[in-house]
Amino acid sequence: MSEYQYFEFQALERPLGREEQEQLRGLSTRARITATSFTNTYHWGNFRGEPRRMVERYFDAHLYVTNGGTHRLMLRLPEQRLPLRTVQPYCLDERVEAWNTRTHIVLDLTSEDEGGDWAEGADDSLTALIGVRDELTAGDLRSLYLAWLSALSAWELQDDDEEEYQAVTEPPVPAGLADLTAPQQALADYLRVDADLLTIAAQSSPAGPEHTAKPTKKELQRLIAALSAKEKDGFLLRLALGPEPQLHTELLHRLRGTTAPATHPGSRTAAHLLDAAYTRRTERRRREQRRQAEARAQHLTALANDAESVWRQVEAHIATKQTNAYDRAVTLLRDLRDACDHVGSGANFRQRITRLRETYQRRPGLIHRLNTHNLR
Repeated sequence: MSEYQYFEFQALERPLGREEQEQLRGLSTRARITATSFTNTYHWGNFRGEPRRMVERYFDAHLYVTNGGTHRLMLRLPEQRLPLRTVQPYCLDERVEAWNTRTHIVLDLTSEDEGGDWAEGADDSLTALIGVRDELTAGDLRSLYLAWLSALSAWELQDDDEEEYQAVTEPPVPAGLADLTAPQQALADYLRVDADLLTIAAQSSPAGPEHTAKPTKKELQRLIAALSAKEKDGFLLRLALGPEPQLHTELLHRLRGTTAPATHPGSRTAAHLLDAAYTRRTERRRREQRRQAEARAQHLTALANDAESVWRQVEAHIATKQTNAYDRAVTLLRDLRDACDHVGSGANFRQRITRLRETYQRRPGLIHRLNTHNLR
């Protein structure tokens, strides 16, 4: 497989000027660069730019995907909306990092899975994830907790220090982990958050705020009229000063009195979460295996009860003298053999197979297939 790297950057708070776009062009002659984005795909060579510096200086979001299993998401947010001290409890190793610029905070979230399945284009878009930025700006910290869970799973694979797992306590637990938003679910998928670990973590997460319907024009008119002149002037001034993506969300929160999901102090250790997730995963797989075994047993019983019909289908396929029909006949015979063994009539099946082989002994293609699958 050839190398594959995908880079995407988006500017949300303000468009890039012509001079800035020319500076970015110096990093790549093949990239698609607009006033709000930078995208490029590499099948050979490496990108000359430094994503951290690009996010600090130009962009508000960055996505990076490779066929080696790397998933990376970087977000730049106004520091006054999400202070670094709020984020730091969720940082874990190099998987969840955060730092301040002069005016912003930058989040750097990474997931690695070298042995996972990969399909070009499957995860190559910021579209599904970009909503996480607005949610974090509005104070919803569920995405930070999801990133911490992803890092915890990776940390478990790298280390084997039970004492360290016992010493590390989970960060503040946001409400609503059992009812993620669409961007949060997309982030959980992108960062490969273990579903069993998330279920265990959500057990200590209270229900989040109820989802409310989109406000009507009449409702908004009434709510806006109720704002004081000072608040209205404040929102209008911020709108006039330039693009502020979180302004729409903030205004709706103010008008409708909604709040971001609250957080509660984390009390469980990393060891407790990982052990509980392992137990749940093991029990779930056992239930699934039992369900599959029961379904298989029901199928085999029904097939054995319909054995004569299966034998007629086999004869019809063989009569065509076509190789693909021989394959279908052998598939039916393999299933029927298992079904007869399941209900205790295996001896009768083998007697009929012997007669079938004698009848069609001059069909080498069929006999070869029967031998290959040990149908004797």
